Amino acid sequence: MGYSIRMDRVKPSAIRSVQKRIASKQGVISFAAGLPDPDLFPMDDLKKSTMEMIEKKGKQAFQYGLSKGNRELLQVLAERMQRKEGVDAKPENIVVTTGSQQGLAMTAMLFLDEGDIVVAENPSYLGGINACRPYGCSFLGVDTDEDGIVISDLERVLAENPKVKLLYVIPNFQNPTGRAWTLERRKQFMEVINRYDVVVIEDNPYGEIRFKGEHIPCLKSMDTMGKVIYLGSCSKILCPGLRVAWICAAPEHAVMYERLKESLDLQCNEFAQLQVVEYMKNYDVEGHIRKIQAAYKEKCDLMLSLMEENFPASVKFTRPEGGMFIWVELPEGLDADGILDEAVEAGVAYIPGEFFYANDGAKNAMRLNFTTVSEEQIRKGIVLLADVLKKHA
Repeated sequence: MGYSIRMDRVKPSAIRSVQKRIASKQGVISFAAGLPDPDLFPMDDLKKSTMEMIEKKGKQAFQYGLSKGNRELLQVLAERMQRKEGVDAKPENIVVTTGSQQGLAMTAMLFLDEGDIVVAENPSYLGGINACRPYGCSFLGVDTDEDGIVISDLERVLAENPKVKLLYVIPNFQNPTGRAWTLERRKQFMEVINRYDVVVIEDNPYGEIRFKGEHIPCLKSMDTMGKVIYLGSCSKILCPGLRVAWICAAPEHAVMYERLKESLDLQCNEFAQLQVVEYMKNYDVEGHIRKIQAAYKEKCDLMLSLMEENFPASVKFTRPEGGMFIWVELPEGLDADGILDEAVEAGVAYIPGEFFYANDGAKNAMRLNFTTVSEEQIRKGIVLLADVLKKHA
């Protein structure tokens, strides 16, 4: 029995294949993860809130629910979008998804046809790119710098390619670079996309994990034409195992997402949705987020200071103000994937940067994660990695 053409386009995750290489050696200090710190999950409050939810709404929690999402959760998320992001959101703008990855997959399903073009930042989150691959589209990358997406490059790509249908961007503490777009760059971006018949996916899983600087308005708050599809998530501010995330979009788009949900999985996990409602309504979620911010800042600052002290001067890296990642650029000619096995043998691991590009990417780059390692592991691992880089850089 033959599989569909779409399956020929689905590629295995290069990142997970790297992690298999890492897992083959015991005791490796891994900066390769893309996970939140499980020690920061609010376990006691989650236990209490879950039992309280079962007492109050147990029968509802174990029953089928609405495809669009639990009504209480829709209201909670709409109010959060208003309060935290400055978006004039109502429940009719919100659809609950099983993680942001489902939001990416449904957006690709909703908007892409054979031959369309998807534009992503160079580099970008591979999961966003892979969600689009089954639909026969091609990909173009737009350069980024320390302020965000490069507007002149974006203008050129859109002007030269009328088949661009979808833009995928992560303006806040991007995976993999950790960079956040400036306010001016966001305004310029919206001015450009308003002149073209395109849809923008604003993926914002890290936006609330800002531990330095001032909050910058999201693209959706500047959207006057209904072009921006905002993806939010509880995975980084609560815990990823709940798989509770959401789409915020124009009502006409939200209706279509709801129709897709009906055909895909009927609904998200009602139990998990009500867990989130109970926790967000009756527990200190903002205080919990502040704990995450403080913990990540401490680890990020430590890693950066050790990199400055130990890495060769020819190695450059970002200095994020939030999120979970640091992007490292090696001298031209070096292959981060080529020296990964040597690093693993030395006892430290990372994700090579070339895997974060839709097409061919920079081989002389790597992504480091600081959230799932202890301070002791950071101190030891960065020195080990520096010793490897000194042999090559």
